[in-house]
Parts: sequence; C-alpha cells; structure tokens
Amino acid sequence: MTLASAFARALGIGLLVAAPVGAMALRCVERTLSRGRASGYATGAGIATADALYAAIAAFGLTALTGALTGAQPWVRLVGGAFLVYLGVRAMLSHPRPCVEDDGAKPLLRVYGSALGLTLANPQTILAFAGIFAGAGLVVSGGGWAVPAVTVAGVFGGSLLWWLVLVTAVGALRERVGERTLLWVTRVSGAALAVFGVLAMRAGAGGIR
Repeated sequence: MTLASAFARALGIGLLVAAPVGAMALRCVERTLSRGRASGYATGAGIATADALYAAIAAFGLTALTGALTGAQPWVRLVGGAFLVYLGVRAMLSHPRPCVEDDGAKPLLRVYGSALGLTLANPQTILAFAGIFAGAGLVVSGGGWAVPAVTVAGVFGGSLLWWLVLVTAVGALRERVGERTLLWVTRVSGAALAVFGVLAMRAGAGGIR
C-alpha cells in the first residue's frame, strides 16, 4: 500500500468516526451556538486531537497501553460522564447572545483542553480504530513507522475536516436565528448532553461492579 493510499483511507476513516451524532458533537454544537465559531473550532480541534492520539495507539500497536486504558474505562466514564452532566446543566442555564464570542488565547485553550479530555474519556475508541484499520487493510502493527504515521495524520485531517464543516454550518445558522430560538436550541442541546453524561456514568458504574 502506498502512503498516499493509506492517507486517503485514513482521511475517510477520520470523517466516518467523527460524523455520528454523539456527546461530543452536541458539545461542539452547543459551544458554537453559545459562544461562536471560534469556540466551536477550538472544540473540534480538541476532538480531532484526541481521535488522532487514540488512532496512534491503535496504528502503532501499543497493546499494553490499550489494555491499561480499556481496563480503566469504567472510572474514566464515571468522571467524564459527570463532567458532561455539569456541562449540559450549565448550557441549559445559560443565556447565549448572538453577538457574544469567545476571544483571546486563554478561553479558547480551555475550550480545546476540555474537548480533548472529554473525548479521551472513551478509551473504547482505540479498539474501534484497530478494527477499522484492519478492515481497511491498513497496517496496525509492524512494518515500520511510515504507514502508521500517515494513517494517524489522515485520521486527524478527516476528523478536523468534519468539525470545520459542522461548526461553519452551525455558525451560519447562529447568525440567522433570533435570541429566543438560540436560547431554546442551546437548552435542548445542553439537555441532550446531560443525558449522554448520565448514560456514561451508568455504564461506568456497571463496569465497576
């Protein structure tokens, strides 16, 4: 397999992994609606970075690290789920304004960091990437570093591309809706985010028993 072919396949994998609606997609939408495109882009970049880190673990065949992270998954889900509930409730109680935007490096860095941490709270993603890589004919372990490295770059690029498109679309919607509509959309997304958090905590508690 050529490096160009590996990158193209990994780019598609990154898009497919990022596209399904889930807790982080709702978080990205909520941040874009409540704070603007800059926060949305920072959130998407954090998610894409986490996807790339987990893709790297799978692509380079780091089985010991995969086992350790998967074994800690119940506790990680409990903590991550509790944080999702907190973020969801805060979103439901917020009062977004169409003209308010996050600016400056520090606020956006915090947004990026929180998105990175929340996405890393799902170690099962490593196993998903390993299975997808195998099915796509990509090298998961052995055979040097070039194909795995290009694979990770492709996953990052595909994931980041999805979030850029999503945030741009949601940002355009934000500029066209009234304050009342923006308020209710933000509250609904916050409520859904809280539900995802409760489900994650429930799954984590079940794994500890």
